[in-house]
Amino acid sequence: MKKPARRDGTPDRNNNKKQRPTRSETGGRSDRSEAGGRPSRSEADRRPTRSDAVKGKPGRPDAAAAKNKRGKPKSAKPQRAQAHAPKISNAKPARHQYADAADRPAGPPQGDGMRLQKVLAQAGVASRRAAEELISQGRVEVDGRIVIEQGLRIDPENAVVRVDGVRVVVQKDLVHLALNKPRGWQSTMSDDLGRPCVGDIVSERVAAGQRLFHVGRLDADTEGLLLLTNDGDLAHRLMHPSFEVSKTYLATVSGALERGVGKKLKEGVELDDGPAKVDTFTLLDINEGKSLVRVTLHEGRKHIVRRLFDAVGHPVIRLVRTDIGAVALGDQRPGTLRVLGRGEVGGLYGAVGL
Repeated sequence: MKKPARRDGTPDRNNNKKQRPTRSETGGRSDRSEAGGRPSRSEADRRPTRSDAVKGKPGRPDAAAAKNKRGKPKSAKPQRAQAHAPKISNAKPARHQYADAADRPAGPPQGDGMRLQKVLAQAGVASRRAAEELISQGRVEVDGRIVIEQGLRIDPENAVVRVDGVRVVVQKDLVHLALNKPRGWQSTMSDDLGRPCVGDIVSERVAAGQRLFHVGRLDADTEGLLLLTNDGDLAHRLMHPSFEVSKTYLATVSGALERGVGKKLKEGVELDDGPAKVDTFTLLDINEGKSLVRVTLHEGRKHIVRRLFDAVGHPVIRLVRTDIGAVALGDQRPGTLRVLGRGEVGGLYGAVGL
């Protein structure tokens, strides 16, 4: 057989070599198995390699490397959100947190207002620390209920606070004064005739904006204790005869009193506007034809003491009121004012049921 030659006339040696089948002729398989080498594996049997995963060949575990028909990477399918298990908290609930309204404690609200211990401190009852001790001991009462919890907030304008049963005035704008009215002064806030009156003594307070009025009256010749306040409810009850607030007087009367006078005054004397009597009678001294006596009564009629002694034949020479309920004049000088103490104010409130 004639061998083909190259253009230069030399024979082509490549044609002498055995022609190997191409990959297309063998179906993409290698002939290494026919030659006795390692048996070949199909594409389905081949394990994915790292290079296959990178190149996006079949059998890769990474779904993100898959491509669509256009050769672009396929978008990953949205994964369903996994429900997380609820976290368990061991924190303690709020102090006043309750599941049911029925479990809430009864008593004053814990909301707006002023802390009770601060109210007591401002009222002059005790320091805040001492007020907390009073509360913990169950000695403080708010609106008829004993309070033992700390931090209770109240409305000072409306709450009724008592310590050991005595009311505490917690309103800042309330004023309670004791005046020792001098003899010859009028029990009025002003006098058209220009005579000295109670209003002259408290003129500076009135000019500063305090609205004061006197509780009851003392005639011009009677001296002693006269209360002034801006608490209308208290003043009204102190003057009303139904509350029977006691008043004590020192009376200097003419003549030496016999033993039967005191008994007669306590049993009652008939006056032109009805019977009247004293609650207590004490003879203190007899000197130079005069007698000094102390009487206590709850009557509020005009000139009642003078009319009683006139009825038994011993006119009054000098009359001084020394006590009204729990308030005593003491050694207070004539014409002077003083602010009532907490116990005195509480005693007045208690006497009239406030």
